[in-house]
Amino acid sequence: MSGVIKNNRIIKRIFVACMDVICVYFSAYFALLLRFDLKISNVNPEFLEALFKYVPFVAVETVLVFAIFRLYNSLWSYAGFNELQNILVGSFTASFVQFLVLHVFLKKDSSYILPRSYYFLFFVFLFLSAAGIRFVYRTLRLRAIQKSTGGKKIRVMLIGAGDSGHMILREIASSAVGTRKVVCIIDDDPAKKGSYVHGVKVVGGRDKIIEAAEKYNVSEIIIAIPSASRHTISEIANICKDTECNLKITPSLDEIVNGQVSVSVLRSVSVEDLLGREPVRVDIDSIMGYVTGKTILITGGGGSIGSEICRQVAAKEPKRLIIVDIYENNAYDIQNELKMTHPELTLTVLIASVRNKARIDSIFETYRPDIVFHAAAHKHVPLMEDSPGEAIKNNVFGTFNTASAADRFGAKRFVLISTDKAVNPTSVMGASKRICEMIIQTFARRSKTEFVAVRFGNVLGSNGSVIPLFKKQIAAGGPVTVTHPDIIRYFMTIPEAVSLVLQAGAYAKGGEIFVLEMGEPVKILDLATNLIKLSGLVPGEDIKIEFTGLRPGEKLYEELLMAEEGMKDTANKLIHIGRPIEMDEDNFFEKLTELKEFVEKEPDGESVRKCIKELVPTYILPKKEQ
Repeated sequence: MSGVIKNNRIIKRIFVACMDVICVYFSAYFALLLRFDLKISNVNPEFLEALFKYVPFVAVETVLVFAIFRLYNSLWSYAGFNELQNILVGSFTASFVQFLVLHVFLKKDSSYILPRSYYFLFFVFLFLSAAGIRFVYRTLRLRAIQKSTGGKKIRVMLIGAGDSGHMILREIASSAVGTRKVVCIIDDDPAKKGSYVHGVKVVGGRDKIIEAAEKYNVSEIIIAIPSASRHTISEIANICKDTECNLKITPSLDEIVNGQVSVSVLRSVSVEDLLGREPVRVDIDSIMGYVTGKTILITGGGGSIGSEICRQVAAKEPKRLIIVDIYENNAYDIQNELKMTHPELTLTVLIASVRNKARIDSIFETYRPDIVFHAAAHKHVPLMEDSPGEAIKNNVFGTFNTASAADRFGAKRFVLISTDKAVNPTSVMGASKRICEMIIQTFARRSKTEFVAVRFGNVLGSNGSVIPLFKKQIAAGGPVTVTHPDIIRYFMTIPEAVSLVLQAGAYAKGGEIFVLEMGEPVKILDLATNLIKLSGLVPGEDIKIEFTGLRPGEKLYEELLMAEEGMKDTANKLIHIGRPIEMDEDNFFEKLTELKEFVEKEPDGESVRKCIKELVPTYILPKKEQ
């Protein structure tokens, strides 16, 4: 296929060169004819003879000059000001070279002498004809495309009249496809209202978005403000989604400055753009030195969070990276990915369950990891309500086994991945993660290993999270299911979650619970509605929304800190530390032993939940068991 494309390009370039040769012959003869008032009888026969003699050489020279100015590398369908400028300079250079050769190097040979005015006229006609055929081609191509699409163009509203807005306008104006037309511009700067940018009027600020969309029959909105904060983008996007227009956005300023993409690369507005807070920014390079040259072990390394930790750690030259996961497909995927992206990495991938104490001890004894990221866990709230014993075995005693091994085999740091559902839990899953936090805080008081926990809310795009579910439901034509119209959740992206985990490892001193400042929580109903609108559909009409009722263990809202934990700031103002809660550690370990006996004998009975309640006083039992 690539060979065919290459051959087509060569044929096109040869064709363009042939067209330029025709332009040279036309320009030469017409310039001489115009010099003598367009009357062939007035032309000196010697001039005609000279022209016939040297014009083939001029044609070759012109093609070479045009090639130097890359006029055969550009696409006719994108002919614009830069192309016009190159044709102008190329035509002048070809004419000047012709003048030098004939009037400097061959001035003694009278057979090559032509009127001096001829050279200027030749330059003018060469420029006009070479430019003309290129722009005629572009015009014919655009008309053909418009005819094939019924002549209709996507009517676009551009938000932002700054530099990026100017660039988007130029891109659309010079587009080969030409299927878009900017019909109005929105900008919050009052001084720009009523002005024109490339012939398009700035109609007002963001308060005019809905009105202008209807007035100008807009079907697509492009947000071109790469320097805007996430909060500003969120406010504008929330207004735009009510227009039922297709939303596009330019890349962020960071992506443009870093050279990752150009400003003209558009993407669809994502749910992340609607969260309304700035992303957590962590200088990974400055904090990741603690993993360089160290042996790193990651449990649950094939999961959404675990695999991203693997990617970040692999890039910082650890001595060895050990991935432990019970699910072989996930482990296989991240293994293959890291082998391709980091072939120099010393990588060990092990299939193991954290519930198997002997297996975990063997792994720690063999590899002696310096740092442990513990991400292995059962996390689905409703499923764990039906199998509470499994949640306890995997989450609680899996954490205990791993933390105990880290302590006994001399790991320097241990980072537990926790959840906001551990705060005043109403579910077995949340209560199990709270016990995990208590375990690592207890170990932190007794061990040389620095044990910490990281607590955050729902992760956008992670396996089993609400966004992939909603997308599948929308793709299937609906309905989109929401448990309750008032249910709210804190959200963060996978990169944010991993940044927090890695920074926690850098800040760790022992016993801390790190909490991310996550801004305002988001209503799940709003999330579902926005996702439907961002898909270009109308909620309630194209896609129905159904309320299914709260599931077992689920609550309307989540909290990030218990009242008694308090809040302490870190060097990163968006990351806080919850103060460890004092507890009777001996009693805690006794209750933990009882819990282990209960889940072995009666894993799904009421006794398990009641035993959990004794360990976690803030755990709210289901009403039928209270």
